[in-house]
Amino acid sequence: MSRALKGNLDAGLRSESSPLVLAVETSCDETAVAIIRGTEGILVSEIASQVELHAPYGGVVPEIASRNHNLGLKPLLKRAMALSGISLSEIDALAATSGPGLASSLLIGDTTAKALALGLNRPFFSVNHMEGHLLSPFIGSSHGVRPNLSLIVSGGHTQIVKVNHIGEYQVLGKTRDDAAGEAFDKVGKMLGLPYPGGPEIDRRSDLGDSSAFEFPRSMIDSGDDHFSFSGIKTSVFYLLEKLEKPLSDQTINDVCSSFQKAVIDVLVAKLFAAAERFDASLVTVSGGVSCNRSLRLAMKQAAARQKMELLMAKPVYSTDNAAMIAFAAACRLENGFSPSPLDADIDPNMVL
Repeated sequence: MSRALKGNLDAGLRSESSPLVLAVETSCDETAVAIIRGTEGILVSEIASQVELHAPYGGVVPEIASRNHNLGLKPLLKRAMALSGISLSEIDALAATSGPGLASSLLIGDTTAKALALGLNRPFFSVNHMEGHLLSPFIGSSHGVRPNLSLIVSGGHTQIVKVNHIGEYQVLGKTRDDAAGEAFDKVGKMLGLPYPGGPEIDRRSDLGDSSAFEFPRSMIDSGDDHFSFSGIKTSVFYLLEKLEKPLSDQTINDVCSSFQKAVIDVLVAKLFAAAERFDASLVTVSGGVSCNRSLRLAMKQAAARQKMELLMAKPVYSTDNAAMIAFAAACRLENGFSPSPLDADIDPNMVL
C-alpha cells in the first residue's frame, strides 16, 4: 500500500453523517466542479463550457480542450467554494472522473482532485463517467438508488444497463458503431447546422414532418439489446445526395424530424423490450441525448403504456457535469466502498 493511500484511509471522514464531497469532471470539453452533502442534494454545480471554442472545428479538439481545462479549473474551483460558502478544510472527500474520455482532459481533473485529497488528507474516489450518468436520474430522489433497467444515451455511448445495486451493473447491450449522440452530430454536420448538431436537430424537428422521409430502424427487431446507428446516418447521406440543392429550410426541418423519429423509435423500443424481458418495474434514462424533448415525451408515453415507473435525469444533470460524479462518489461512501488509490491511472477506455 502506498504511503499516500494509507494516509487517506487513516484520516477517515471528518463527519459521521452527510459528508461533503467535492467532485471534478473534465472527461471531454466541459470543465465542471460540484459539491454535494451526502446523497441528499447538490449544493453547487458549476460548468464552464467550451462549445464556442470547438464550434469552428465541428467537434472537440483534444489539445484545445485540455489547455482550457488547465486554464479554467482553478477559477471554477474558487467560484464553487465561494457559492457554496464552504471552505476546502470542510470537505470530507474528493472525487474525479477517471474515465472514459480524452486522456489529456481526464488527467487535468483527476490530478487536481488527487492533489487536493493528498493535501487535505482526505479520501479520494475515482468515478467512472458512465456510472455518473447511470445514477444521475436519482439525484434529488428521496428513495435513493433502486434496481432498474437503464438507457445511457450520449455523444459517445448508447447502452442498456441492468442496475442491481451501487457498483453492481450488468451491461446488456451497446452500440455496434456510432452512438446515438454521435449520429445526431454527424447528421447535423451533413445538413450544415451549427455545432453541436443534436440540440439544433431537436429544435428544427418541431418545425418538420417526421413522415416526410423513411429512414431505417436498425436492429429494432434484432432480439438483443444492441444498437446500430451508422445505417441511419448513411441513409441520410444518400438522401441528401439526391435532393435538390440548396436545401430549403422546410426540407432541412423534415429531414431532422424524420431522422430524429427513427432514432427515438429504436431507443424506446429497445429499452422497453429489455425492461419487459427482465420484468423491471423501473426504467431510467440519462446522458446528453436524454435532453432531447421528443425523446423525453416518447419515453413518458411508452412508460405509461407499459405501466412502468420512469425516471429521467434532469437536463441540468444530463450533459457532462460534476454533480453526477459527486453523487456517484457519495453513493459509494454511503455504501461502504473503500477509497481509490491515489496512484491509480486514468483509463480513457474505462468500462462499467
